[in-house]
Amino acid sequence: MDTRSAVDATTEMGRTTIERTSDQELVVTRTIDGPRDVVFEAWTDAELFRQWWVPKSFGITLLSCEVDARVGGGYRLTFDTGTAEPMAFFGRYLEVTPPTRLVWTNEEGDEGTVVTTVTFEDDDSGTRLIIHDRYPSKEALDAAVASGATNWNAETFDQLDDVVVTLGASSRG
Repeated sequence: MDTRSAVDATTEMGRTTIERTSDQELVVTRTIDGPRDVVFEAWTDAELFRQWWVPKSFGITLLSCEVDARVGGGYRLTFDTGTAEPMAFFGRYLEVTPPTRLVWTNEEGDEGTVVTTVTFEDDDSGTRLIIHDRYPSKEALDAAVASGATNWNAETFDQLDDVVVTLGASSRG
């Protein structure tokens, strides 16, 4: 994603839309090809989550994936990025309302806590995801955009589509 586009306007990557809606807010929208309960499960089950979260083209490995998707529970993702130290992302769940809403903190950054809210809406063609990231300040969002940390990759959502389709097929078979 072009950083200037993320800061100044709406960026579209195929079926994924990224929009900076205020000085502190970024909203990502994507429709996933599957029913809401299955899409929600793919976000809250560690084994399913690890299958789609990291874009295969990035060449990094998800070493561990812990998801305790309940209010007060936490998550921790640890990646091998090819550097000396693994990189970890972690936080806690503030709200878990199956199959419509997840809210969690992202606590690993130096710029303060980011709160992510994901809503799962029924859509004629599947499930519409609306991912809302609220940063603690304009400077924190600016720094995230400049670093590439806000680059929601359409490939990630394509992989989620694949997992959801596989889950749907296995539940019918």
